[in-house]
Amino acid sequence: MSRLRWILSRLRRTLWVRVSFYAVLGVFAAIAATLASLLPWPLPIDISAEAIDSLLNVIASSMLAVTTFSVTALTSAYGSATSNATPRATRLLTEDDFIQSVLATFIGSFLFSIVGLVALRVSVYGPQGRALLFVTTVLVIVLIVLALLRWIHQLTKLGRVGDTIDRLENATRRSMEARLDLPFLGGRPLPPDAPAAPAVLSDQVGYVEFIDTAALSDLCDKQDLHLDIRVLPGAFLYHGTPLAVIQGQPLTEDLAAAIRRAFTIARARSFDQDPRFGIIALAEVALRALSPAVNDPGTAIDVIGRQARLLTLWSEGWHKAELHRARYPRLRVPPLRYDDIHDDAFRLIGRDAAGQIDVLTRLLKALDALTRIGPDAARQAAEAQLRLACARGLEGLPAPDKDRLRRLMEDLGRVAGRA
Repeated sequence: MSRLRWILSRLRRTLWVRVSFYAVLGVFAAIAATLASLLPWPLPIDISAEAIDSLLNVIASSMLAVTTFSVTALTSAYGSATSNATPRATRLLTEDDFIQSVLATFIGSFLFSIVGLVALRVSVYGPQGRALLFVTTVLVIVLIVLALLRWIHQLTKLGRVGDTIDRLENATRRSMEARLDLPFLGGRPLPPDAPAAPAVLSDQVGYVEFIDTAALSDLCDKQDLHLDIRVLPGAFLYHGTPLAVIQGQPLTEDLAAAIRRAFTIARARSFDQDPRFGIIALAEVALRALSPAVNDPGTAIDVIGRQARLLTLWSEGWHKAELHRARYPRLRVPPLRYDDIHDDAFRLIGRDAAGQIDVLTRLLKALDALTRIGPDAARQAAEAQLRLACARGLEGLPAPDKDRLRRLMEDLGRVAGRA
């Protein structure tokens, strides 16, 4: 994905962009009725100004109240997602297409009614204009009713832990599938023993949010060089952190500046090119659920199941994706390591679940299942997490639960240590 397409996709998910578009559309719809006299055929209805005035007054007053209530409900949902799940999930709420469409419909309808009332009071509309305005008003009312029905259904689950976890899992799945479709961001794999060379250093502090590999590939073609990218989206940079290493020609300041422009640095991580961020956010939900203040082991068990589902997708898909032909052969990009992803998903959950046999049981079963799928590296990563979780359980559980843990390991065909 090029930087332009990425920026456009980010703008499309921004609340004010969609609201502004619907607002302009509402104003245009009210103004367009003044051009009804240009229609080649007469409308077969005669509507009085008083009738339309009443309808527009109802829409204006009700949409103002509904919009205020909706913003209040959305703010409450943000707070609920932050306190009950993880603050990292609030971005998914603000970028939700349905929420943006509903709020935009309400605001657009409000502005349509206001502009229509003003134009009606100054007698801008003739008989044809009033008829067209009435038809448009009826259509707007239908849109409002449909939006309200869907919004009421959405409010029953907005901000709830289950809804937030669903959003996190879906966002992580989309990020994983995008990476599987374009492994190594379109380049070739960077071997761990790649030779060192003069590196382009970061001049900012923050998280790598996006890497424009298409622009870097074009630069490599023009300059006849090869580039080894040293960081992935989600990495935290300091001043002087190596971004990329040039193979093929000396490093100049102009070339370094062009390479830096391909790296978008932000204050926080995003889900777009960073599958690990979604995994970490899901783990945070489980950690909050396991805290003494919340004490919700059911949510932790739910998250473990979702992590297992996502890592199954990754383990079964990544070793096939590695065989894809590189779209940008002059670029080499480091891989996402199985050890890191399994560590993000399960290490901290295993630490906090060490004293709860019910959560630990689900964790060990999930890890045991993951040791049986994917390539050897994925199986070994799951095996390491399983051994670590078992050892922590043997240290943190009371004596009766330790016996239960040993029996579980025997059922899984494994041998637990002694503690």
